[in-house]
Amino acid sequence: MTYEESTQYIFAQHPVFERSGATAYKPGLRNVLALSEAFGHPERDLRCIHVAGTNGKGTTSHSLAAILQAAGMRTGLYTSPHISDFRERILVDGRMIEKAAVCDFTERYRAMGLKDVHASFFELSTVMAFEHFRREGVDVAVVETGLGGRLDSTNIVSPELCVITNISLDHTDLLGDTPAEIAAEKAGIIKEGVPVAVGEACAEVRAVFDARAAEMHTAAVYAEDRGDIAVRTDAEGRVEVAESPFGAFGTCLRGDYQRANVRTVVCAADMLRARGMAITDRAVSEGLAAVGRTLRGRWERHEGVLCDCGHNAAAWEYTSRYLARKGSEGACVAVVGFCADKDVDSIIGMLPASVRYHCVAAPTPRAIPAADLAAKMRLRGLHAQAFGSVREGVDAARLTGASEIFLGGSFYVVAEFL
Repeated sequence: MTYEESTQYIFAQHPVFERSGATAYKPGLRNVLALSEAFGHPERDLRCIHVAGTNGKGTTSHSLAAILQAAGMRTGLYTSPHISDFRERILVDGRMIEKAAVCDFTERYRAMGLKDVHASFFELSTVMAFEHFRREGVDVAVVETGLGGRLDSTNIVSPELCVITNISLDHTDLLGDTPAEIAAEKAGIIKEGVPVAVGEACAEVRAVFDARAAEMHTAAVYAEDRGDIAVRTDAEGRVEVAESPFGAFGTCLRGDYQRANVRTVVCAADMLRARGMAITDRAVSEGLAAVGRTLRGRWERHEGVLCDCGHNAAAWEYTSRYLARKGSEGACVAVVGFCADKDVDSIIGMLPASVRYHCVAAPTPRAIPAADLAAKMRLRGLHAQAFGSVREGVDAARLTGASEIFLGGSFYVVAEFL
């Protein structure tokens, strides 16, 4: 099989959440355990860090991998979704899995003829990642959950450290209607005796995490409580670590919302060092300066357009404040598109009226039609216009002469542009 044939098979034969939404979600570990068993349980040979959370888990995963790589460890990284190439999901020392390795795994899976295993896209890609990391002999693998935690396909690993970034209302149709219910799903990654670093959590969520940690004979460490870690943004929006166990240093990350992610990363790195990992001060500063080499679509400026893939109400609390500030400073256009399963009404309610909105739809069945989104926005008194594609929306924004063009609302909108 060619690489194109292999990826077409994976996408066509097995549901993909990014394309199909909830109908592709297959909670439970029976399938992935059976699939992993067929490949000799590669996850059992890996030293892992397991990352979950509502927002920021991608940034956190990429950052931890960059730090571990800077510390001289051969590092695997498994994240989702991808922007332009499936192989972005599976990295070793920042390099994508080879096309030949994707073909080899796919051919071996097909040849097995596993009649009782109807693996989903995510189950296949998860075991593919573990198998690749084992073959590549990684020293440590950073593994990001796909959705939730307790029943997520990645939750077959036995990690050195669990990391949970934060909890907010997202995927409520699958994970629960309250922060506590969602927290219970995320807390499912906490394992017996394994410490857990938590980025941010309200009292209701902390009660869930603390109870799960106690049940697992471990403790949750909350990064936001660490008085020895101080993070700020400079005048240009770059995140700086003003104080930490690793000293003071700058990062390549931008945006106010990244402060919490960086604080979580520094806390997790300190906990890993306490567990014996050789993480130096220099490795942390170099890693956080270099993470942009693999992390895309997070407050990234491309062709003069500021792109961010934050896609739920919690993420847009930060984005809307940024847009309000830019709208007060001069002409600002936001090119936006959302998936229909998000709390779009809440997001629209946050948006400043000082900004012009170009509504678009990413090429996915889950997208809200641009015309429908524009109509919703106009009902809230916003200046909104629909466009036929992401590119058309961006090109029209440029013609306005706006001093700032923002693009976001959905990972798939950002991916289409990038």
